[in-house]
Amino acid sequence: MYGVDTISSLFTALVGLEHVYIFLLESFGWGTKKFNITFGIRSAEAEKLKHTQLDVLVKTLFANQGFYNLILAVGLFWGLLHPVPEFGKEIQFFFMTSVVCAAVVGSITTGKPRILLVQGIPAALGLVSSWIF
Repeated sequence: MYGVDTISSLFTALVGLEHVYIFLLESFGWGTKKFNITFGIRSAEAEKLKHTQLDVLVKTLFANQGFYNLILAVGLFWGLLHPVPEFGKEIQFFFMTSVVCAAVVGSITTGKPRILLVQGIPAALGLVSSWIF
């Protein structure tokens, strides 16, 4: 049977990897089919937007948002790899809580509950697994 630390660490690693993926998609995926599907952008809308001032602005905003997701991921991995396990757990707690908060805000401001489901629930489960046991 796996220990609580293992389960909590697996959730932390999963959420960290998820945020690396989000960083890559938001920072470098602008205009790709995967990006458009993920963010609900219709092909016709994307085509109209190409090579306009708004295209550059939105691309820049997504790249910036992607960087914030990378910060969350780096923080989670820092907590996992910290040489002092007790402090590492505190770092993980801070960044997992940040992910949950970001998921709540993102879900509310975009009107997309899926954000809470995909990003918030795994982080919340990681937090719960570290509290319960």
